Amino acid sequence: MPLVRIDVNQGRTPEDLSALSRAIHDAILAEYGIPEQDYFHILTEHKQGQIVAQDAGLGFQRTSGVVMIQIFTQGGRSQEAKSSLFEAIASSLAEVGVQGEDVFVGYVENSPGDWSFGFGRSQYVTGELAVPRK
Repeated sequence: MPLVRIDVNQGRTPEDLSALSRAIHDAILAEYGIPEQDYFHILTEHKQGQIVAQDAGLGFQRTSGVVMIQIFTQGGRSQEAKSSLFEAIASSLAEVGVQGEDVFVGYVENSPGDWSFGFGRSQYVTGELAVPRK
């Protein structure tokens, strides 16, 4: 059950924003085999200048079309699985017009006890939800 935060600069249409979210979700579905309904995205638009995303010394320039993605999910997946997900996200976003240099992903792992889906309970700990398999 990943929670995905997507930050972009203002200027895209509602349809473009929906396509970005859907492209990222489709990549996660394909790579991690999560259920379709595990779709938890927060999409935030920012005024120009509120996202700073330099090239980190890799020798390329990002555009104002940068898509900053944070994925919060339970730990335990291999580096190979994570790298495959990063590639799938970039490929899926390319299909909706996002250039590879404009795809930035931060991946944050946690444990089952770090989640509450409502009512102030940790449903993975209480057994109300089964802990997802890796």
